[in-house]
Amino acid sequence: MGNCAAERAKRTPNCRIEKEVRTIKRGTDNADQESKANRWAQDEDVRLMLQFQRGDTEAFDQLVRRNTPKVYALAYRFVGDYALAQDAAQEAFLRVYRTAARYQPTAKFSTWLYRIVVNVSLNMIRSRKRVPLQLSAGSRGQDESQPGADVPDCRSPGPADALRTAELASQVASAIGELPENQRIAIILRKYEEKTYDEIAEVLDCSIQAVKSLLSRARARLKERLGEYLRQD
Repeated sequence: MGNCAAERAKRTPNCRIEKEVRTIKRGTDNADQESKANRWAQDEDVRLMLQFQRGDTEAFDQLVRRNTPKVYALAYRFVGDYALAQDAAQEAFLRVYRTAARYQPTAKFSTWLYRIVVNVSLNMIRSRKRVPLQLSAGSRGQDESQPGADVPDCRSPGPADALRTAELASQVASAIGELPENQRIAIILRKYEEKTYDEIAEVLDCSIQAVKSLLSRARARLKERLGEYLRQD
């Protein structure tokens, strides 16, 4: 009996300490979430999403109009087909609509949206036979003011140069399409969407160091895959 009482006396301080640590941790987590929310408070898309959470359907319509060109362009880079890209964009916005109640502004809205678009696009690829990767943004459904829109260039190369450029682009797309999934996502987001390491880490749900490692391995694979072709120029 005395031994049991002594044992409880030993455990009690430790239990109190553990409880205090858990309380402090919860407070720290809440503070971190509030800090992140405040950080993105000036993001117009975040503001619209929060308005939609409160029942403003016009805010959601604005979100769709503002983000459709880049959502479509990103989906097209993965699925390589106009119709599939349009389907992917619609499905992505449908998921935004359905998950609005759970949305928390812990990052740029575009980063959260890109994660959804990437997942939708990859699911489409997995459910169909492999489609060729397209690294151009695609012109259908894209606003002319957006990067990647088709703009005539008076300094365009001659037919031979244009053919070599097209062939190189095809080889690069093929090589990127053969990369492991996460390496492919990292390269496309970094090279063609000009995303930061932080944003890519958010999309892939990994550390910045892991993103750098993915990019390093991807570039090494591409260099090996394209080396012989590039030496011909």
